Amino acid sequence: MTALSRPAHIEGLQSLAGNYDLILCDVWGVLHNGVKAYEAASDALTRFRAKGGQVVLVSNAPRPGASVGTQLDGFQVPRTAYDSIVTSGDLTRFAIQERIDRIVHHIGPPRDMPIYNGIDVRFGSIDEADYVVCSGFDNDEEETVEDYRSQLEAMRRRNLLMVCANPDLVVERGHMILPCAGTIALAYEEMGGEVFYAGKPHRPVYERALTVASDLVGHSIPKERVLAVGDAIRTDIAGAVGFGIDALMIARGIHAEELGLHKGDLVSDHVQDWVDRQPVQPTAFTEVLSW
Repeated sequence: MTALSRPAHIEGLQSLAGNYDLILCDVWGVLHNGVKAYEAASDALTRFRAKGGQVVLVSNAPRPGASVGTQLDGFQVPRTAYDSIVTSGDLTRFAIQERIDRIVHHIGPPRDMPIYNGIDVRFGSIDEADYVVCSGFDNDEEETVEDYRSQLEAMRRRNLLMVCANPDLVVERGHMILPCAGTIALAYEEMGGEVFYAGKPHRPVYERALTVASDLVGHSIPKERVLAVGDAIRTDIAGAVGFGIDALMIARGIHAEELGLHKGDLVSDHVQDWVDRQPVQPTAFTEVLSW
């Protein structure tokens, strides 16, 4: 890993790009905010690839990578910005396939049902299920964890495993901060329930992404040549640090409001102080992903 005495504030990816062969890039909060795409971010990744680098998008989206690719097409994120996509939805599918003979109970909105596409799944109630897949809130703009308390208690009484298809606690959608499946999973853990987290900050999704990238280039890629890019300390940065790779934090993302950047303020010494105080720290940070 790059040895720095403290996280460095950089202006753009160009200053770091030569140190890496592979970027594992977050999607929501870096490439788009759920409403619009960030053109500068796509441009930066496209330039990195043009210089011979590989880019694998690593998302906690509770949907297969192909589905996320279609969504990015809708945002007009160019395919030139990335080589492949690995999602927590992909790892959730692996977990479901490993339990193909068991009954699953699903918690989450209908839009997340592509997780099960092509898999011969048997669904059932909590009383019938052998395990639970949680992909999020049915209505993330109105519901809270308390709306799921009775379901979690019923799961706990039966000691059901929860597969969390999106470990994020919250996500930025436009100017709103909305809860994700990770919030429900955390509440279940606090009740003593067992949870398998399919995405960041846990190792399996990084191992999968590195395998995908290595297959693309035909050889293994050493960790010291890998850079993670993301906007969330708890998932993107903690996950990278735990996996042993460098990380670039995007300040104008999920933490923008607490960093005082939600009103268009520029990155300041306050941001440096905030980053310095975090329990896990990025290698560097920047305002937005740009070249």
